[in-house]
Amino acid sequence: MFDQREKIALFIDGANLYAAAKALGFDIDYRKMLEHFQKRGYLMRAYYYTALIEDQEYSSIRPLIDWLDYNGYKVITKPAKEFTDSSGRRKIKGNMDIELTIDAMELSRSIDHAVLFSGDGDFRVLVDALQRNGCKVSVVSTMASPQPMIADDLRRNADHFIDLKTLEAEIGRAPSERSAPRQPAGQDDDYEHEDD
Repeated sequence: MFDQREKIALFIDGANLYAAAKALGFDIDYRKMLEHFQKRGYLMRAYYYTALIEDQEYSSIRPLIDWLDYNGYKVITKPAKEFTDSSGRRKIKGNMDIELTIDAMELSRSIDHAVLFSGDGDFRVLVDALQRNGCKVSVVSTMASPQPMIADDLRRNADHFIDLKTLEAEIGRAPSERSAPRQPAGQDDDYEHEDD
């Protein structure tokens, strides 16, 4: 699946990866993740995408973002949109699909293998475009959770599907490391976040 001579780039949909790992019952160790993919080939870039609520005095995701930014990841953020739905519930919407897609397309002529951490079916079109540019595409998500976290057409279009569950031993955080930076609660969903 990987070739040591390949130039690799990781494109991590932060909220989607967090939701998949949470559904599987483990936390991601982002240092181990970098090491894992550095062993697979030449890791050119590791992008991490997430939306932030800007008007909060303290954001629980900020320590993770800062850690990633100083430890080998290119972090891309944008303000999340806050609104009230028709039933009066406060919702937060933060979708980073466009940012991820543009970065992947711009880098596609410089890499051999794109690794997309998302199960979002909207990325099927991106997978097709990357493949047309000569990139091999692996998609990391899970089917091992109670409900599959990956869209079937995305899984079928990728060159390789890597179930996140199979990476747990390599990139999972040991229970004794729980105090290290991690994605906070409230980042469960890629599209809309509810505050009850």
